[in-house]
Amino acid sequence: MKRRRFLLLVLGSVGAVGLAQGVSRWWQDRQRLARSAVQATIAAVPGGGSPPGKLSLRFVAIADTGAGNGAQYQVGEVMAQYRQRYPYSLVVLAGDNIYNNGEIEKVSAVFEKPYQALLKAGVRFRACLGNHDIRTNNGNDQLRYANFNMTGRYYTFREETVQFFALDTNGNADWAAQLAWLEAELKGSDAPWKIVFGHHPIYSSGRYGTDETLVATLTPLFQRYGVQLYINGHEHNYERTVPIQGTTYLITGIGGAQLRSVGQSEWTAYAASQYGFAALEVYGDRLEIRGIDEQGRLFDQGQIWRQAAV
Repeated sequence: MKRRRFLLLVLGSVGAVGLAQGVSRWWQDRQRLARSAVQATIAAVPGGGSPPGKLSLRFVAIADTGAGNGAQYQVGEVMAQYRQRYPYSLVVLAGDNIYNNGEIEKVSAVFEKPYQALLKAGVRFRACLGNHDIRTNNGNDQLRYANFNMTGRYYTFREETVQFFALDTNGNADWAAQLAWLEAELKGSDAPWKIVFGHHPIYSSGRYGTDETLVATLTPLFQRYGVQLYINGHEHNYERTVPIQGTTYLITGIGGAQLRSVGQSEWTAYAASQYGFAALEVYGDRLEIRGIDEQGRLFDQGQIWRQAAV
């Protein structure tokens, strides 16, 4: 009787181990199949030089990323897979880089690990500060963090034919100094393409809506100096506008934070509550915008045409 019980226990243990190994293999197979499906989906996305014209720059824009959850990791993996087919070396990170309070101690879990494949490949992230980022030490720890590549609370850099201008759109920003700097930099730039990014929306159909203060403060400069695109987050949704007085407004707060619903406005070209990122390609005469979801599927596609200088 004791021997039979012993044999049953041994067989039961062996069976449990076998079951666990089988589940593990099943999960690994499922993950491989999922990755293969994403890669096949990405392969079907139009892009990568398919439109006529010489590609000047390809980059990705994303915001509200720093949640450290499954959605962020999934989007990060798809961003890496997208790069394998459509190479890029720049990611615009439009704020709320670390939830909930901008603690730099969390940077490994909410930035380095989700994007480790991109970082290892030498992709450069260019960040700005969101409202959650300034809750700890007013964001100064993030300003010093090398992989965010912020040279100040507001700064500019050029990539090929594009001049980028990063803004601090938080309420405690030094707006007088920042606006004087922005106008001088815009006026002095000879780049064919001018792209501004900050955390807060200017035009939005989401939870926070259009910011009339930013409309009054920033859009006259955009119009005067020919800014073609403004990129932001804060709204946890995706929205692309038609050109408004020459500027398109792109919300990409779909990098990992909990999504929120979004409506439609008269100037909305496309809007969705959908995890993912924006992939942008710059040509001589136009800029192509593609919304890519967390499965690698194309969910939006639009163009900005560059007007010839008068």
